[in-house]
Amino acid sequence: MGDVAMTVPVLRALVKQHPELKITMVSRPFYKPFFAGIPNLDFFAFDAKGKHKGFFGLLKLFSELKALHIDAFADLHNVLRSKIIRNLFALSAKKTAAVDKGKAAKKELTRPENKIFKPLAPMVERHAKVFETLGFPIDLSNPEFPAAKNLSPEVFEITEAKSDLKWIGIAPFAQHDGKVYHIDLMQQTITQLSKIRNAKIFLFGGGKREIEILEKFSKGLDNVIVIAGKVTFEQELQLISNLNVMLSMDSGNAHIAAMCGIPTITLWGATHPFAGFAPFNQPIENALVSDREQYPKLPTSVYGNKYVEGYEDAMRTILPETIVEKIRTILK
Repeated sequence: MGDVAMTVPVLRALVKQHPELKITMVSRPFYKPFFAGIPNLDFFAFDAKGKHKGFFGLLKLFSELKALHIDAFADLHNVLRSKIIRNLFALSAKKTAAVDKGKAAKKELTRPENKIFKPLAPMVERHAKVFETLGFPIDLSNPEFPAAKNLSPEVFEITEAKSDLKWIGIAPFAQHDGKVYHIDLMQQTITQLSKIRNAKIFLFGGGKREIEILEKFSKGLDNVIVIAGKVTFEQELQLISNLNVMLSMDSGNAHIAAMCGIPTITLWGATHPFAGFAPFNQPIENALVSDREQYPKLPTSVYGNKYVEGYEDAMRTILPETIVEKIRTILK
């Protein structure tokens, strides 16, 4: 989800700076709301489990895209399926370009020994480079973000009027445990944030287990509201676009908030923003990282799925008080 969300500010800049272009975004149907309102952009739903499944399904996908008179193909994912489509367009004499993920440099950043600890190119810049290769350079230095979305009646019934309240979003989960802040520390963080005057806190997540944890986080705190399981994904996007600040792990929710122009604070455990996955247009000070003096082998992974033995408590070096103070500063 984060990979898809990171393409949004790039595509916004692309169509604004090159209004002569018509873009067809190919992705899973679930992500269609990300691209709503982008001029000159049509969304093409990729049916991974149906008609586009397998090699012959990809041939059908290529045939359907070719019928749209595509002039160039930008591969922003560079995985097996997108490579097949890209090569088919290349064989059809269409111009193609693919994102360079910088895998060698990421290995140097995350290996335990002889680590080369330096910031790598952000993924949004790598995406922009793809379009530059196709002849359409993009300037990402002055991004424009859409206005906050109107809340549907279903969302408004949960949130009520914002008035002069400060809305704080918290997304405490990630795909891999190596990127998830410890539950006891997150509880302390939420409890402290609930004491901020005029603050209302919304908790995001999904699935039965996560909802159960979120309900425990909110127990006894009247201004802490669990959003997970109560609204649709599109309605979640409406709410996120109205937040004053988002607190997230290194996960998709951070990139969703950032693509809406919301100040986003991220917590980093096994991963690190130097790998290029920091949320778009956020100051580096908003990325709170685990202590590398105490845990010098960090980052141990690009995606958070690899942990070095003895590094399980690395995120405990990020104190709840530090998180709360950062959020207070942004709200001011």
